Amino acid sequence: MVITAIAAVAVLASHCAHARDLGVIGPVYAIAEPSLLEVIQTKLRQMQANGDLSRLQRESQARIQREVEQPAPVPGITKTTRARSFHFDPSIEVPYPITDAEGRVIVAPGTRVNPLDTVSLSRPLLFIDARDTTQLDQAQRLLGERKGQVKLILTGGSYLDLMRRWKLAVFYDQQGHLTTQLGIRHVPALVTQDGKRLRIDELL
Repeated sequence: MVITAIAAVAVLASHCAHARDLGVIGPVYAIAEPSLLEVIQTKLRQMQANGDLSRLQRESQARIQREVEQPAPVPGITKTTRARSFHFDPSIEVPYPITDAEGRVIVAPGTRVNPLDTVSLSRPLLFIDARDTTQLDQAQRLLGERKGQVKLILTGGSYLDLMRRWKLAVFYDQQGHLTTQLGIRHVPALVTQDGKRLRIDELL
């Protein structure tokens, strides 16, 4: 079997040694492909020449301005139709040991920590949809009752427009992070501190 294999290899080697140039079959063309960068630059020059580039830049700037001044409403948040009150416990379980500068463990993993033990909620949080005039009226009323000591957070509408009109800081619940974490489904909703928990009142 080994001898047969060696013989086969020898035959193949013999054929390879006598291989001939069989010539060219069909025409041969040089490979000439423009670089991607050249294609892009050519396209940009064409767009600049016909005004398409300026138009796209204006449209992009206008879209960005709209998104800044009028962010997308927080999905799933609706106007309150029935008053509801509930509590939220902000405690978290520490997943890893927290050490001091010298490496000593000051908080062991698995320990439950409540941020309200060390930092209190300085001002109530009021979540509203600024597209609703009724909610705007409620917000103004609460601001008056609490002498402006309310942090206003929008779930819809233009926070920049409200800041200009009311001359106060207005925040936006970007992508619904706060309402999701607190379990808020309807607005207006007022968040206050109640001991070591947060109380959420969805207001009519």
